[in-house]
Amino acid sequence: MLSKNRTSTNNGVEERRSIMDKSKVEEALKQVRPALQRDGGDIELVSVEESGVVKVRLKGACGACPMSTMTLKMGVEKYLKQQIPEVKEVVQVA
Repeated sequence: MLSKNRTSTNNGVEERRSIMDKSKVEEALKQVRPALQRDGGDIELVSVEESGVVKVRLKGACGACPMSTMTLKMGVEKYLKQQIPEVKEVVQVA
């Protein structure tokens, strides 16, 4: 998992990149959040994995919605992949 606490053998370069990657994901999620909030839901970033997997938690109405998988894959994942090419997949966690 990428995190700001990660240590690196190349004098912190990897650590700075990890923080930047997570912040890019946070910024992209800020763009999709209003659409989710209009329907009574929200999204929380849980983690960004080295493999390019982004883990999120859908909250509010989105957490129990039968269309949440479609929203996640066709909305959130598609947008994140367009904005951040390193993103390979977005998965929901409980």
